[in-house]
Amino acid sequence: MDPIRHWYGFGLSLTTAILWGILPLFLKICLEAMDAVTITLYRFVVAGLFVLFVLMRKKSVPRLKSFGLKKGLLLVVATLCLVLNYVANVKGLEYLSPETSQVVMQVAPFLLMLGGVLFFGERLKKIEIGGAVLIFTGLMLFFNDRLGDLFLSLDHFTLGVIIVIFAATCWAAYALMQKPLLRVLTAKQLTLLIYALGALMLLPFANLEQLFDMNNLQLFALLFCCLNTIVAYGAFTEAMFVWQASKVSAVISLAPLFTFISMFIAVSFFPEQIKASDLDLWAYIGAGVVICGSALTSMGRANKPKV
Repeated sequence: MDPIRHWYGFGLSLTTAILWGILPLFLKICLEAMDAVTITLYRFVVAGLFVLFVLMRKKSVPRLKSFGLKKGLLLVVATLCLVLNYVANVKGLEYLSPETSQVVMQVAPFLLMLGGVLFFGERLKKIEIGGAVLIFTGLMLFFNDRLGDLFLSLDHFTLGVIIVIFAATCWAAYALMQKPLLRVLTAKQLTLLIYALGALMLLPFANLEQLFDMNNLQLFALLFCCLNTIVAYGAFTEAMFVWQASKVSAVISLAPLFTFISMFIAVSFFPEQIKASDLDLWAYIGAGVVICGSALTSMGRANKPKV
């Protein structure tokens, strides 16, 4: 492979990992003045307008007339799953620290792998099985001092974990359903339709006036979250085009690492606004094991031939 192309693909993948890694910190700031549904609505609208602008310039805005009833219903269900993923992911941050939320979210590749086996008859590879074992081993280490609370009580912390696992499940369902949709739409066209339809689903439950109650820091955080949705997805799409999918998956799995780094920096510079998480050494080791397991599972799926 051309060295320039290689480093370009790596740079795009690393950009995506960094942006996805630091996103929970900024979402946490937004939650101080805005609810999860409204945050998601603003993210969908801003990103949707950007994608619409790009498609209009290329004269490739999707036409719904050629969209059959079956594909239309699939689009609605896929959109609902992604909306629930976005909202639940933000909602989980009301109960958990950004680091914990990101680590728990790493069960998503395992759920996607399981869905491929159940619904598409895919066979598991050894690397995927090994990755799944590492994910769950790492989670046990990460929650080492709270395993009793996690399984025996429904407290604030446990509820947050359940919400994030629900978000991961919704993402895996969306990822499985987008396969047949991408046979009739390009990635950008599908993204535009999902953002538009998702915004319509969210609008009745959103409180748009919360925007005017935000301070400068919170407004900046919301703007960053909106731009993050555009730039991170664009970098990810371009990386998949110029680099091997397995390598992209491996680099993107490092996102939780950047969550830990961004939280360390934020706590150092803004100790009054951002509180440090109470994690012990085993929790940090567990997080590292989860990241490795997520990378292996994602790489295993990326290397599979497309059906």
